[in-house]
Amino acid sequence: MEVSTPGRADGPLLADVDGAGCPSRLVLEHVTSRWGVLVLIALLERSYRFSELRRRIGGVSEKMLTQTLQTLERDGFVHRDAKPVIPPRVDYSLTGMGEEAARRIRELALWTEARVPAVEEARARYDGANGRKR
Repeated sequence: MEVSTPGRADGPLLADVDGAGCPSRLVLEHVTSRWGVLVLIALLERSYRFSELRRRIGGVSEKMLTQTLQTLERDGFVHRDAKPVIPPRVDYSLTGMGEEAARRIRELALWTEARVPAVEEARARYDGANGRKR
């Protein structure tokens, strides 16, 4: 699949995210995971400490938030700032690339929120036509 990339002087970028071996597939999975999306959107507001971020997102376990933050940090989207104080203080924020991804994901989230009524109507039509009950 050919993807146009603004600002590239050397032409379009060739991407193959539908190919099993494409490295962008794993990055896309990390960025669009259930908790990855919510972490990126939250960090777009400001930096957070772990417990603040967990409360802000809601419903995420400590283990899943830890894994998500580590994955996004490893991929270069999140910056972890551990301050050498007692008690220890760790702040999480977005890198430049993380901010770019978060802005795009937030647009998708806003679009999704705006389309919920249409989705619910489509589901009701589908369920009615197929004899399903909610």
